[in-house]
Amino acid sequence: MLAWLWPGAGHLYQGRNIKGVLFMVCVLATFFLGLALGQGRVVYASWLKSDRRWQYLCQVGVGLPALPALMQNRLVRSGKEPLWDGIMAPPAVVLENSEDELARWHEQLSHKFDLGILYTMIAGLLNVLAICDAYAGPFVPAPEEEKKKLPPPS
Repeated sequence: MLAWLWPGAGHLYQGRNIKGVLFMVCVLATFFLGLALGQGRVVYASWLKSDRRWQYLCQVGVGLPALPALMQNRLVRSGKEPLWDGIMAPPAVVLENSEDELARWHEQLSHKFDLGILYTMIAGLLNVLAICDAYAGPFVPAPEEEKKKLPPPS
């Protein structure tokens, strides 16, 4: 659970500090670089018929850093203003064949929008691999394998 909440925390808890710091730096740097490329617009949760945000399922693998998107979604869908200048907030209007906020983001950010989505998705998936590694724990040889490695008694 710790490995999901904050990348690298599961390894730090196990005492695998170098691996924990490595995962923390790599995953969070990739996630926040992607978020910066997309000016905070590439990570958002939306389940509307006109805007199903399946990418968020990968992005939420990062854990806590991706969770504000859920709160922002709730605020926007209830008609309130999003917090933090709209970072991680879903677009207000997404309509097919018309000018909408999502189309404006794509136009303003050009290829940076797609790169930001890709980076944040990769960060989430990379953290899922780190979670699997933390769950499996450190490799410890079985007692039988240790006996095979010892030289025979003289």
